[in-house]
Amino acid sequence: MFKKITLKNGLRIISAFQKNTQSVTILVLVKTGSKYETKEINGISHFLEHMFFKGTKKRPNTTIIAETLDRVGGIYNAFTGEDYTGYFAKVSSKHFDLALDWVSDIFLNSKLEKCEIEKEKGVIVEEINMIFDNPMSYIQLLWKELLYKDQPAGWNIAGTKETVRAITQEKLFDYLKSQYVSQNTVVSIAGNFKDFNTIVKKVEKSFSKIKNKNPKNKEKVVENQKSPGLILKEKKTDQTNICLGVRGYNLFCSQRYAQEILGVILGGMMSSRLFIKVRERLGLAYYISTEVSSDPDTGFLVTQAGVDNKNVLKAITTILKEYKEISQKKVPEQELKKAKEYIEGKMALSFETSDNLSSFYGFQEILEEKIFTPEEIYYKIDSVKAEDILKVAKEIFQPQRLNLAVLGPFKDKKDFEKILKL
Repeated sequence: MFKKITLKNGLRIISAFQKNTQSVTILVLVKTGSKYETKEINGISHFLEHMFFKGTKKRPNTTIIAETLDRVGGIYNAFTGEDYTGYFAKVSSKHFDLALDWVSDIFLNSKLEKCEIEKEKGVIVEEINMIFDNPMSYIQLLWKELLYKDQPAGWNIAGTKETVRAITQEKLFDYLKSQYVSQNTVVSIAGNFKDFNTIVKKVEKSFSKIKNKNPKNKEKVVENQKSPGLILKEKKTDQTNICLGVRGYNLFCSQRYAQEILGVILGGMMSSRLFIKVRERLGLAYYISTEVSSDPDTGFLVTQAGVDNKNVLKAITTILKEYKEISQKKVPEQELKKAKEYIEGKMALSFETSDNLSSFYGFQEILEEKIFTPEEIYYKIDSVKAEDILKVAKEIFQPQRLNLAVLGPFKDKKDFEKILKL
């Protein structure tokens, strides 16, 4: 079970005790990311995350920040998404105080020095170059661009080379003051630790300097697709990477669990329909998978694959046939049961580690502002019927929701347009 308390300043603290572990994870989540940015400062959330590892007054440089937890064998990192940014430290339980001091220090006291900002611009530009040089990553950027066009949901989380180079110390401090505030922050702790009240007192003391003000809200995502969408990016590659899928449901739609199960049945496991058909039977791809993404304001189901250039049209046609079949015929009970138990089994295994458990509770709070226990989620998954899967499939596998992103050595869109019947 978990416990939650909201302090007077709006900071939320969540804890989940695990007896049979020797670790503890402290995860700090702030409700801001690339969807909260403007075009001018695209990438600033990600840039700020990088800068938190460059030095504080107490730990003045990157080496000291890293050595603090390296000396005790800790695991630490940070990440930026569209709707959140997170910082975590996972350590042996006896080093809880050290981990809390470290996380709160970089979160609240980073210096953001001009010289470090200038150096980090080069690092992030190379990170962007790395994404563009990796077709499996680049196709995902194209997919988001296709769905959401020129709005925050369609931009690269890392920004562009131009916006990164234009970021200044002043812009970073302004964004920090606007978004890194108590009402926007959740501290999620999981593992083997002392009693909850002691935890609360320590967190409250460590985060006493956090600002208390109303954060900036994000713009509403506009989705007005009326016909199939296609984006083709010519790139000399030995295989073509594709993302083929549909707009779906967000986190607050009741159909999200049926949508998740649908994704698993199609391409979420090695015995899924698309894995067996496209890889094992037809030998068209080494990697193929279906992902379901549900955010607070957006959602989609997408199948991603890398196929031989000469087989790309056959692969797309095969995937579309599977989409059509599952939207016309109910999933057999045994297949539905397998998908449900796959999801529940994966969840159960993840709860064995403190970092996954802190994420489970923390992300629910930061994104939905409501927390379900594992048992409650299992119940929601178990309640999904074959009729629900069929209904969702019929609703989302419609031409006006369909999108195809292609990255490969092609100049002409005609063949792809013909498949999508544009």
